[in-house]
Amino acid sequence: MSKFQVLNHPLIQHKLTIIRNKHTGTKVFREVANEIGELMVYEITRDLPLKDIEIETPMGKSTQKVLAGKKLAVIPILRAGLGMVDGVLELIPAAKVGHIGMYRDEKTLQPHEYFVKLPSDIDERELFIVDPMLATGGSANMAIEALKKRGAKHMRLVVLVAAPEGVKAVQDAHPDVDIYAASLDERITDSGYIFPGLGDAGDRLFGTK
Repeated sequence: MSKFQVLNHPLIQHKLTIIRNKHTGTKVFREVANEIGELMVYEITRDLPLKDIEIETPMGKSTQKVLAGKKLAVIPILRAGLGMVDGVLELIPAAKVGHIGMYRDEKTLQPHEYFVKLPSDIDERELFIVDPMLATGGSANMAIEALKKRGAKHMRLVVLVAAPEGVKAVQDAHPDVDIYAASLDERITDSGYIFPGLGDAGDRLFGTK
């Protein structure tokens, strides 16, 4: 079974409350969603491997630590996942960016893939799949399946808010993919949204209705 972890850092929790508030406007919502993405990836990357190199400081030669060549990529699930990419790149500017486009049928609530564009060496990279919401798990599962089909081996799913149903769905379908969330919310409403949730993250990020 994959690991599911809620990141309870006080700054993450404070900023999540800001974007939950229905009175928060598009500009602030967008900025804070990116800030949360940055803080979450900071927490998640604690286990990245290090290696020793020799450098010269102003005082002389010294052996110090650098990242051990781990290649990273961030993969937003379009379109709402775009709202977390800049935050990740702020922390890891050398990361490549891929895109997976999904839309949800409003009647069946089922996801449909419409666009996939990925770095060519996807099989060599540690992937951070980002999406603000993990509701039913349908889009996340389809995105993970699309990545595996194209050779991806190492993936982590990073979401702002998750519903228990979505966490279970991803863990059942992809027990090799760890899930990180800023919050585990109560449930999914009859209309398919997470409660208390954020509302429609895509609309709130881009000012659309």
